[in-house]
Amino acid sequence: MKLEGRGKMIRIHFGENDRCEGKPLHHAILETCRKLDIAGATVYRGIGGYGASTRIRRERHLLSFSSDAPITVIIIDTQEKIDELIPALEPMLKEGLIVVSDVEVIKYVYERVNTKGTKDKI
Repeated sequence: MKLEGRGKMIRIHFGENDRCEGKPLHHAILETCRKLDIAGATVYRGIGGYGASTRIRRERHLLSFSSDAPITVIIIDTQEKIDELIPALEPMLKEGLIVVSDVEVIKYVYERVNTKGTKDKI
């Protein structure tokens, strides 16, 4: 898949302890993105932050993991794909923030390995 030009980026902010159907929320979001054939998604763990509850979420210290560190998932694709994804995300997120921004994609090329073992650009 080749994606260049105008696109949309979603940033989803929530806590590491948040769950969806018993699994970590970030796993559920990534699985949903794959099912919808979204171009890409990345999960980031923050060292500190707060949201609507004003409860500060942070790591306890650098060598251990917090019980509820802030998590951000960034997703980028076309307007059409993002419009399809948002209704799937909203019921998954009990508490958090979803932000959508316009982006300019410089280059995204998916390469698959064919039966001859060489890469094909799509």
